[in-house]
Amino acid sequence: MRYNLKRLTESAILLAIAMVLSLFEFAGPWVLGGSITFCSMLPIVIIAWRYGTKWGLLSAFAFSLIQLVLGINNVQYAPDALTAIGIILLDYVLAYGVLGFSAMFRKSIRKPQWAIVSGIIVTFSARFLCHFFSGLIIWEALWPNGLGWAPTVWSLAYNASYMVPEMLITGVVAFLLFKPLQKYWLGEDLTKTAPASQG
Repeated sequence: MRYNLKRLTESAILLAIAMVLSLFEFAGPWVLGGSITFCSMLPIVIIAWRYGTKWGLLSAFAFSLIQLVLGINNVQYAPDALTAIGIILLDYVLAYGVLGFSAMFRKSIRKPQWAIVSGIIVTFSARFLCHFFSGLIIWEALWPNGLGWAPTVWSLAYNASYMVPEMLITGVVAFLLFKPLQKYWLGEDLTKTAPASQG
């Protein structure tokens, strides 16, 4: 019981931190669209690292719903239900849901700092692909880019301009913070099933 309460409490706090961090956005001169946050997805990575992929996926799904509520205006641009479903899935549910796999290298890469960074690279790349296909299939049809670029090139450049910096910032911060977090907090292996005595 205490394990479940701890997991719920920590996850709720980390989700709240992720939501607040997602509200602080900036865009450098190279950004063609979208915006960069300061590690708003790192708390979701930490949840997956603490409690395993299944709980990480559930938390990432919850985060995707929060982002959907915050970005509901984007869905309203859809001219029909099918397009709206595509935006919801590609730009929110799948794009943020993949973050639940962030701890995939926890047991296969010996150095945990590199394991967490590798998980960030893979899952953030998966999120990038979701946005890339959304831009190519949905947004280019709704609003063709005004630069005359090929749709594939535009979607690639547009989404990479904010996702690559987001990945680099989060990866560097995760690498630098991992040792102190491991020492004072992440050291427990909570990815296994809680002992029966804990409920």
